Amino acid sequence: MSGPAIPMPRLTGWPQDAPAPGRHLLLLPDGVVAEEVEVLAISRFSAARWDRPPRVPMSRRDSAAQPTPGVLRLGRLSTVTGPFGVEPAVAARLGVPGDIVSAWPVDVPRERHAALAIGGDRDGLRRAFGAQQPVREEGRVLRWLIDVARRLGGAVRTDTGAVLVPEMDAALDLTVVSDRWVEPEVVLTAARRVAPQARIDAPVSSGDRLASVAHTGRALVQRPDAGIGVADADERQRLHAEADAFDAWMVAHPPAAEGFGVLIDLGADGAVSVRAETEGELPLVLHGLDWTQGEVVAYRVTWEPPELEELEAEKPSLAHRVARGRAAQVVRSIAREVQLDVGGEVADMAGFLVDPAEL
Repeated sequence: MSGPAIPMPRLTGWPQDAPAPGRHLLLLPDGVVAEEVEVLAISRFSAARWDRPPRVPMSRRDSAAQPTPGVLRLGRLSTVTGPFGVEPAVAARLGVPGDIVSAWPVDVPRERHAALAIGGDRDGLRRAFGAQQPVREEGRVLRWLIDVARRLGGAVRTDTGAVLVPEMDAALDLTVVSDRWVEPEVVLTAARRVAPQARIDAPVSSGDRLASVAHTGRALVQRPDAGIGVADADERQRLHAEADAFDAWMVAHPPAAEGFGVLIDLGADGAVSVRAETEGELPLVLHGLDWTQGEVVAYRVTWEPPELEELEAEKPSLAHRVARGRAAQVVRSIAREVQLDVGGEVADMAGFLVDPAEL
């Protein structure tokens, strides 16, 4: 029989009959430990570290000892402190989901700027802040809070009193990051282990673009009346000869594809694509590893819904959520199979790593 739960400290400074004063709050459900929040901070902020680690009783027999919250630094001016216990009555007054048991208050400079309302409002930021949106450090920290809440099944209460509950299923796209470049048939085979209808999309090569440039150049030199045309006939002939020689060399020495795609048609549920391309920006947690010092390839597994605008809706339609649920298993399974063949790591849309064994 298990002993009593280890207590968390109350949120100091909270009147028991009032919501928290104007600070952003990261709100998390039962089962989330401080180390998980730390890992997700390190995944996004290069300066992340404990200013003061949380102190918890070493055993249930030591549960009478008062735990103290930790202070986790995100940036030069930003910290998140916790965990603090949230009782059901307090959660109700805050207007947050009933499964919330801990809170992490955030200290961050208040930086707002007018922003144009473009596209949807998937995370509810326009609902929370109106025209004056968080920017710079506050914007980065707030987006991290939302991504953490989505990853861990929690919520964010903003300093305006708005409660943001990002859907865990809304960020289903995954990326396999590897130092191995494989032929399209390898990724196609991996995808077909999940979806036999998978097929290759046309590859994109540097040669296609260079040939297009050469074609454009030939068209231009044939227009002596154009401002950038070449009036001298001998010079035009020389340029033609160079362009023809370039085309002949490209045909004889085609460059390797710089990217390729695999497409899986899901019918009424949209489609899933796998796009392979060299990666220019790695998740922060992968920086400095030996295998990421050379060329790194990203295999992006992405869901394309029937109605694209639904992707940016804070509360998408039931039809979208049903299709998303069915597509999510395809995305996860294909990412797992690709990683099995190419190695490397799997990252979610927020740049947080995902254990392939959990896909």
